[in-house]
Amino acid sequence: MKFEAVVDEEPIALDFDTEQQQVTIDGETQRYEFMRQENGRYLLRMGTRLYKIDNVGFKKKTVTFTLNGQWCTVPVRNEQDLLLDRLGLKTTDELGEGQLHAPMPGKILEIMVSEGDEVELDEPVAILEAMKMENELKAPVAGVIKSVQVQKDQSVEKNELILEIESSG
Repeated sequence: MKFEAVVDEEPIALDFDTEQQQVTIDGETQRYEFMRQENGRYLLRMGTRLYKIDNVGFKKKTVTFTLNGQWCTVPVRNEQDLLLDRLGLKTTDELGEGQLHAPMPGKILEIMVSEGDEVELDEPVAILEAMKMENELKAPVAGVIKSVQVQKDQSVEKNELILEIESSG
């Protein structure tokens, strides 16, 4: 599993082999051991060093935790995020929390919501045809449809605003 973490404003490439318990960090492979204790604490052993990890929290693409008592906030991107970045595409999170943008050029086949409708996170809201494939576009947040910017059969460009959702929290 490939990841990229940003520590002290420096991106670090990580590639985990969980079966072999090895991680490659910026090209250097190391063995590791990762254990969870009954009290919720995690222990990470790399070589002769032992790290205590507590207070783990996730919000979007950021992990917060204490490492040996020191608070850390680390933005993390997974393999899918890295692929989208290489292709020049952005996720809806990166484009605007309550805004749904076209992930690629295409044609709107169906709008499944109207202004004022309530939607849940990841609920299908539109169908976009691109490269002869139908792509189901989902709500990036739960809330109320604030505006619909496109119509059925309309062609859209990559990153064009499709609709806005007023977040309910």
